[in-house]
Amino acid sequence: MLQYQPCFCLGANDMGNETVGSIVKSKGSDVYFVAPTATVLDAIAKMAEQSIAAVLVMKDGALLGIVSAKDYGREVVLKGRSPKDVLVQEIMTTPVLTTTPDQTVGSGLAIMTRESIRHLPVLVEGKVIGVVSMADLARALVAEQAFTIDQLHKYVGHK
Repeated sequence: MLQYQPCFCLGANDMGNETVGSIVKSKGSDVYFVAPTATVLDAIAKMAEQSIAAVLVMKDGALLGIVSAKDYGREVVLKGRSPKDVLVQEIMTTPVLTTTPDQTVGSGLAIMTRESIRHLPVLVEGKVIGVVSMADLARALVAEQAFTIDQLHKYVGHK
């Protein structure tokens, strides 16, 4: 697992002052995971059951990897393999980029965009406390920007 360091690129931390931790609190801290020895079929079933696009791969509370619908398509479907026969540990993405609850939404989006990922586990002292998706962070950023625009309109006298 890789703890991603905040990006101090121009603009990356200027947008989205809300924190990743506040997103986890508002959406809930449910963490869906499978064991590395689970079959890909088990992982896909869990994703379908929870209406999510990725599950963490964990063993004894330790984050080992992440498996997404994209991994399934690329490593199983396109290669003509059977999801009943392939283990999650064979196709999982590892190491996993992670973040902390104190990072801003803008910084989280910058990480996801730069690294071309859509899910970011949130860790505190090595323990997974939640997962945020690009959609979660984009919604928060749009809401924050809408609030700012509304406040600016009120300030300049627009109704």
